[in-house]
Amino acid sequence: MSAKPINPQSAVEELWKCAPAHAKAKSERIYLEEFRKSKKALLMKEAGLAGKKSAASQEVEAYAHPEYISLLEALRDAVEREELARWRMVACQAAIEVWRSQESTSRAEGRATQ
Repeated sequence: MSAKPINPQSAVEELWKCAPAHAKAKSERIYLEEFRKSKKALLMKEAGLAGKKSAASQEVEAYAHPEYISLLEALRDAVEREELARWRMVACQAAIEVWRSQESTSRAEGRATQ
């Protein structure tokens, strides 16, 4: 761990830069989570038209369909992007808190030596 000084202004700027990426990734994840339900219904309907009569057999067809699997892969990628952006923001927040603690310690040491 390096002992280089923490620049709170750059940490705040990095937070500001990460915020749009986090918002976009989160909106994509939520959209895909909701769309997954619609896609399952559409695929079950398609399976019903193809002769699958029971809901269970339609559901099996829907879950095994390449389009559904592709949707799950997109959801996985969206969650990864969201989490990466979130943890970058958490790291920036932690850097600011460390800086605040260091500044407080410096002030206390300054008072103690007077």
